[in-house]
Amino acid sequence: MSLDKATVRRIATLSRIEVADEDLDAVAGQLSGILNWIEQLKEVDTSNVAPMTGGTDLKLTWRKDVVTDGDQVDKVLANAPDGHDGFFGVPKVVE
Repeated sequence: MSLDKATVRRIATLSRIEVADEDLDAVAGQLSGILNWIEQLKEVDTSNVAPMTGGTDLKLTWRKDVVTDGDQVDKVLANAPDGHDGFFGVPKVVE
């Protein structure tokens, strides 16, 4: 499908996108390429593909909801500029 400048200008107006007059040819070529690609997708045989409405039939794996401390204090504080005694050191902000 090939789009002309008038159609691209109309699409830009409806989309509330400002397209300069000198860019209309380039945008028309890009949009025509996209529409041609969509036309190619219509030719794909999907008769043996089951329809999928989403991932709703998937089951999530559950784990026990257990509160832990993470036991990774050293790893957490490894990149801290000032960490000591298992805590982050922060600069004093009130005199």
